[in-house]
Amino acid sequence: MALEDLRNEMETCRRCSACKFMPFEKVSGYQPVNVCPSISRYNFHTYSGGGRMVNGVALLEDRIGFSEKFIEVMYNCQVCGACDVSCKYAMDMEVIEPIYETRIKAVKEGHTSPDLDKVVNSLRKQGTMVPGARIKRGDWAAGLGLKDCTAEKVDVIYHAGCLTSFNKDMWKQAKSIVKLLQKADVDFGIAGEKETCCGGRAYQMGYQEDFLNQARKNMAMITKSGAKTLVTGCADGYHAFKVLYDKFDLKGDLEVLHVTEYLDNLIKAGKLTPKKRLDITVTYHDPCHLGRLGEPFIHWQGREVPGHIRIFEPRKEFRRGTYGVYEPPRAVLKSIPGLKLVEMGRIKEYAWCCGAGGGVSESNPDFSMWTALERVAEAEATEAQAITTACPWCVKNFNGAIKERGSNLKVFDVVELLARAV
Repeated sequence: MALEDLRNEMETCRRCSACKFMPFEKVSGYQPVNVCPSISRYNFHTYSGGGRMVNGVALLEDRIGFSEKFIEVMYNCQVCGACDVSCKYAMDMEVIEPIYETRIKAVKEGHTSPDLDKVVNSLRKQGTMVPGARIKRGDWAAGLGLKDCTAEKVDVIYHAGCLTSFNKDMWKQAKSIVKLLQKADVDFGIAGEKETCCGGRAYQMGYQEDFLNQARKNMAMITKSGAKTLVTGCADGYHAFKVLYDKFDLKGDLEVLHVTEYLDNLIKAGKLTPKKRLDITVTYHDPCHLGRLGEPFIHWQGREVPGHIRIFEPRKEFRRGTYGVYEPPRAVLKSIPGLKLVEMGRIKEYAWCCGAGGGVSESNPDFSMWTALERVAEAEATEAQAITTACPWCVKNFNGAIKERGSNLKVFDVVELLARAV
């Protein structure tokens, strides 16, 4: 699909500003109600989902080009999807797809960000979107005696992901997952040095061909392994394998589960039992690519009937963020004795972004940090002792924001807490 194919979507926008806020019916009290970090930070309509629709149409009509300002606006967006689901609370239209396609068009025509080019060049040369990595991808698993899924038959592949593999601070998450899977006698393996990036973040940045190259490499390796299930602890990786690979007809019959889904199933089956009491109050942050953007992709072929009301033949079902992964991580937390879960005001489909997505953490770290600081302040208001989440990128950004803010909040991945309790 190209930007031209989405013209009707963009022209459906009526500038109502629903893309900027939670639906009023979802507001339960005195709380932040804005959902889009970009419009909230820059306070000018062009930075909103609706503004980006206007820009897309103007681009198609040659009323605007890829100017320096246009590119600045285009890349100052985490592609978190909040505008998309908020709009779809009342409307049948796509908002995030034109945002993706505008970036893809820009990259194809050579209008890129030097900061993002650096990240993608690292992907091309080293198979990772963590530039400057000085360790090997499989070092985190040294001495653990794990199966090599590229050489041995396994039921489940555990995909650690780029940030977890190349950032030593994240190794504890991977090791916690491994210990839990071993405890439950799961037949799993890793690709180790042969693991490569899922490509999801490249797609978010507009580098579609680089994403597709990674997707094809991954699926060739997975198909050869014979594994039927892939488990990952990274929300970006989950979204790539589960949604994007399916979008481009590359996923096949592969079952893709986030580790919180898999662990929730193991707990319910009695294969893992949290026994150790953890007397701690936590609040849970829904990662964008696990929550609202993590629901299954919906394939549709048909046509839109011309007219004043949008009618599709056959009926078109829209992804509204409803079926993302929301309950499994919460269920895992609630299974831990002594742990108390308190919720922030903006959760699930309308959760505020951590700030790390869409290339913003690489191209505009100040904006990325501003976004994370907003969420940390919201977490503090719950009086929780810790913010817990289910994505290493969120953990990284929150740790930076807490240090910047001088907050006493702790940050945990859900699997770390479960590992302690088990």
